[in-house]
Amino acid sequence: MAKALFLDRDGTINIDYGYVFEPEKFHFIEGIFELCAKARELGYLIIVITNQSGIARGYYAREDFQKLNNYMIKKFAEKGIEITDVFYCPDLDGQDRKPNPGMFLKAQKKYNIDMSASVSLGDKERDAEAGRRAGVGKNLVFKGNFHPVLHALQ
Repeated sequence: MAKALFLDRDGTINIDYGYVFEPEKFHFIEGIFELCAKARELGYLIIVITNQSGIARGYYAREDFQKLNNYMIKKFAEKGIEITDVFYCPDLDGQDRKPNPGMFLKAQKKYNIDMSASVSLGDKERDAEAGRRAGVGKNLVFKGNFHPVLHALQ
């Protein structure tokens, strides 16, 4: 079975300016590439789990999200880091919208993930709650420092 590092996007991978959908406004948080490189080195899949209600709210289209998503994946690839997959919820409610565990459970099924051996990281308590509800072993709330996450990966 695989193990995964589940990452929220806005506020964890990139600075959250509120409904970020344009590549020129997508600024990576310092240390995210190093964290993900270490996770891959330790055998973790990198899976992004992100609420994207800006789509349902009409702030941007799915195509805008996909364009930004492709940009993000490309920037990680340029650093030699594979993002295994990105799961997103464009809705305002439902099984997939965090704090519900739907996206985590879809990833578990698709990649045969051992949830108890996995780690989740997000910038809000609802991210950690979704991970806990999905059975993820370690669920952390990002407070501006990746050191606790590196420790949790060991």
